[in-house]
Amino acid sequence: MESIAIIGVGQTKYERMKKGDTFADMIFEAVSKALNDARMTIQEIDNVVTVSNDFWDGRTISSMAVMDACGAFEKNVSTVEGDGTFGVLYGMMRILSGSFGTTLVAAHSKGSESKASLITNGMFDPIYQRALGLDAVTSSALQARQYMQKYGVSEEQSARVSVKNHGNARNNPYAQLPMDISVKDVMASRMLADPIKLLDASPISDGAAAVILASEERAKKIAQKPVWIKGVGHCAEAYFLGDRDLAECPSLEAAAKKAYGMAGITNPFQEIDVAEIYDAFSYMELLWSEGLGFCGRGQGGKLIESGKTQMRGQLPINPSGGVLSAHPVLVAGLARVAECVLQLRQEAGARQVEKAKTALAHGINGPCGQSHCVIVLSK
Repeated sequence: MESIAIIGVGQTKYERMKKGDTFADMIFEAVSKALNDARMTIQEIDNVVTVSNDFWDGRTISSMAVMDACGAFEKNVSTVEGDGTFGVLYGMMRILSGSFGTTLVAAHSKGSESKASLITNGMFDPIYQRALGLDAVTSSALQARQYMQKYGVSEEQSARVSVKNHGNARNNPYAQLPMDISVKDVMASRMLADPIKLLDASPISDGAAAVILASEERAKKIAQKPVWIKGVGHCAEAYFLGDRDLAECPSLEAAAKKAYGMAGITNPFQEIDVAEIYDAFSYMELLWSEGLGFCGRGQGGKLIESGKTQMRGQLPINPSGGVLSAHPVLVAGLARVAECVLQLRQEAGARQVEKAKTALAHGINGPCGQSHCVIVLSK
């Protein structure tokens, strides 16, 4: 595959409610930051990929609300109605087609203007499952309980993820929820859906992010510090929850295997220096760590207890604070990519992982991680 680089990134601060900002305002801020970061003008962008969702935006053709703010005038535009990592994947495809040299990928979300339970209820089958009232929280609670019972993972082990990631968020100026909390605090927080408690869950968030991709030829002419996409993989599981073993994540394993194969990685725990993974709920970091090959099946709880995923551990996971500390839906995966780029450029500030040379960004779509996208990046 031709080498593709990320040459610019930009993020807004993630907040519970951005009262004064429209979708376009947020996108304009993130895109402007990405262009400044890449030392480019909008005229040097060949095409645009927007990441948005009609249900979350409350309008049809939601991408139209941000086209002008993306600088998409007289440019080829594509849309992705899923997580931002899939936007990066599609942006790569646009360049690999040979038709474009640079691609801008931009994602936005205003969870504050949405009713998450009603929107995520729409993920499920309309005949048999939607009427049950399933949503992102309750379906994830089913997954968390099945995972814990099958492998003996404890609620306290999941709580350690929340403690770690909210603590990491204190070093991230973009994070919404930097907090100094304990396992006891997590366990004592309000129950949302057994076994998920308030501090096990990610917040409602507003924000936007943007990244600029370039072909190898264009990157070498433009970029000061290009970060190269070395491998990418994506895969989806069955639609019906009942057709899946929720304690396993075969689609993530398949996506990771593809990404690792492209990147030449045989031992991910040893060869990856930092990982930003989609932890919408605390148990997810444990389960996804297993799917990504960082530990064996059922060993996620022991991995967090070992301290190896802490900031100064062998494989820091979510030094940014992760999705638990800011969850703008659709944007969250793109933020994981942006954070990995900052890490590899040694520009992550107080959250910098020393000597980071290879990073992994991960995003999900659908209930309980129905589909996954894994991106391996390197200097």
